[in-house]
Amino acid sequence: MSFPKSVFLFFLLLAPFFSWAQRPATPAGRPAASSKNPPVELLGTDQFVGGEFNGVKIRKLLGNVRFKQGTTLLFCDSAYQYMERNTVDAFSNVRIVQNDTVTITGEKGFYDGNARTARMTGNVVMRDPRMTLTTSLLDYDLTRNLAYYSTGGHLQDPENTLDSQFGYYNTESKVFSFRRNVHVVTKSNEIRSDTLQYNTMSKVVYFFGPTRIVDKLNRTLYAENGTYNTITKVADFQKNAKIETPDYLLGGDKLVYDENTSYGIATGHVSMTSKKDNLVIRGDVGRYWRALGKAKVYGSPVMRNISGNDTLYLAGDTLMSVEGRPAPPPPPRPKPGVRFQTTAPLPPTQKQLNASVLYAYPRARIYRSDLQGACDSLTYDRQDSVIYLNRKPILWQEQNQLTSDSMEIRLRNGKIDQMRLYANAFSIAEDTLLNYNQVKGRNMVAYFADSKLKKITVLGNAESLYFALDGDTALTGMNKAVGASMALRFTEGKKAPKVTYYTNPDASFIPPHELKDEDRKLKGFQWRITERPTRQQVLGQQFGTPAKPKAKAKPKSKKTKTAPKARPVAPSRKAPVATGKPASR
Repeated sequence: MSFPKSVFLFFLLLAPFFSWAQRPATPAGRPAASSKNPPVELLGTDQFVGGEFNGVKIRKLLGNVRFKQGTTLLFCDSAYQYMERNTVDAFSNVRIVQNDTVTITGEKGFYDGNARTARMTGNVVMRDPRMTLTTSLLDYDLTRNLAYYSTGGHLQDPENTLDSQFGYYNTESKVFSFRRNVHVVTKSNEIRSDTLQYNTMSKVVYFFGPTRIVDKLNRTLYAENGTYNTITKVADFQKNAKIETPDYLLGGDKLVYDENTSYGIATGHVSMTSKKDNLVIRGDVGRYWRALGKAKVYGSPVMRNISGNDTLYLAGDTLMSVEGRPAPPPPPRPKPGVRFQTTAPLPPTQKQLNASVLYAYPRARIYRSDLQGACDSLTYDRQDSVIYLNRKPILWQEQNQLTSDSMEIRLRNGKIDQMRLYANAFSIAEDTLLNYNQVKGRNMVAYFADSKLKKITVLGNAESLYFALDGDTALTGMNKAVGASMALRFTEGKKAPKVTYYTNPDASFIPPHELKDEDRKLKGFQWRITERPTRQQVLGQQFGTPAKPKAKAKPKSKKTKTAPKARPVAPSRKAPVATGKPASR
């Protein structure tokens, strides 16, 4: 016998001492070893030595060792077979094959024929037709077709790779269960989770804890329960679901998102946030078309846009946000005499690319601390800070009521700068004596400074009616004027505006005793203060009333002990000597 071979046999004789300590303990809940299982059958070996070691019958096998139990085959370079226990310690190039489908290889193995369990250690690789698993230690229950590891494992199939600290694999259902530090890499994204399952046949991922899916464009899907199909790229999230991009965030109780079509639908407590605009839309149902840059929110939706020290709220039956993805502009007109022209269309400008528009319809409503209104539909151009109100809009700005066929509200630095009223413009303001100052015309432009009305320009068919007051308690008369165009300038502290006429007006002053009821109102007058939307009517349940800050508790003053006051003493012939103590009777 050569020296290397004798050394190898020496270590083989010592192996029972080391291998016994490394045998897997029976996990809690596992059925006890059954004596009904057939004995592990030795198919062949190059060298065979049989005998007893400390009263235990052992077969010492060396070279090309092969075992069989039912449909399970075990191969290794050397082994100890314990006949009474029906177990095998296998060494070097260990390989277990079950049903010609599952193969496990490693440097060292232990096989229990009664319990039909195996433990493999050292560069363990498990393969079946659908995946490859590598780990440092693997336990395999052949009765339950369940393999599990706890020292970290790496799974790979033709489409995906997966790493985790703990893992379980059912070789019959082809389902993996992973826990702790789970990391899945697909062709298009990465998944990180704490607990998930993966079906190697359907390629569907099931997750049961906080999970993030990040694609190559840094878009993130987050949820705490749901599924993700790695083939169809469809995610179905069921708890705290969110879609997040560098600019936007869409969330809800439930979310379904198709990566192929870039379409998502969220339901329950839906919230859509535009990070760059400091804008939030909330509702009951939300739909998102990423490729079109479009989102719709239904179910009493409300938009909140914080600007400076004020907040603008918009509401409607439907809110739709469209981002800067304009259609290509039309090509330039062909030159005279040229029938066809192949000049490419001009690229969109940066302003077009940054365009951001919000639509509210129908029954649109506006609320801000200094502005309230309603109309059938509105368009909010966030790039130009212009709100377009359509179909008989009505606005209230402090004590002023404004109506027309359509309107524009122009904002500057988050404050109202202009209001433009088109067709049948009418302005009404109530004074302290419940009189109504009125201005009407074809079109009208109202100018503001620090959210205060400073000027109204009436263009076409201008009429005005203003009541003159002595202080705030006495009516001195009424000014009435009719002209083609006029301008009214408002000065703080003065009740009546200064009126400038651009053409010869027809003006008159009517004293109080000559005023008739029909003189007090211009044609088309309607005071609709009952329709003025309140904050609660616009916000509904989407944005709760901000909690009032709790008043700080006043610090309790420490009570200082004071000397008791001396009681008054009745006068006597001899006055008592002052001792600093109360006088006794």
